[in-house]
Amino acid sequence: MSGSGLCHPTQSSWYERTKNYQAFESLEDCLASGGKLPQGVSRVSLKGSQEQSDERQNYKRSAFGHGWDDADGDCQDSRAEVLIATSTTQVRFADNKRCRVITGRWISPFTNRVIQNGDDIEIDHVVPLAWAWDRGAMEWSMEKRKLFANDPVNLFPVEASLNSSTITI
Repeated sequence: MSGSGLCHPTQSSWYERTKNYQAFESLEDCLASGGKLPQGVSRVSLKGSQEQSDERQNYKRSAFGHGWDDADGDCQDSRAEVLIATSTTQVRFADNKRCRVITGRWISPFTNRVIQNGDDIEIDHVVPLAWAWDRGAMEWSMEKRKLFANDPVNLFPVEASLNSSTITI
């Protein structure tokens, strides 16, 4: 169960990314302890996706690299570069090194809400990594998977609260 009380199914895009959690033997055990499913996920949809989760059993987020890459060596990783490119105003950085974005102005494509705190933004993949894995990325080299995971064309900023309520289908 995540710190927010959500029980993320194994096929959720958040399953591998959740850092603070209480582990359970099964999703049912998590739910029985008082946890709840993320928005948009139902027990019925989970039963129908059993075949897909069997295919995905070997998928690990780490197969696409560990975190955001700084391919050009300027200290701004892929996350920072997406935040800079998509902000509708000039961004502010945490310090003079200009590595970590702390503020800017982003408009949620889903709610039209204006977000100004960089910590309230997460970067998501247009083509989810697990989906790519199921459709052949498992055959790619590690370098190609890292490039795919950090490709700015495949990245977009989303509200953290919305990103954690989605499920990979």
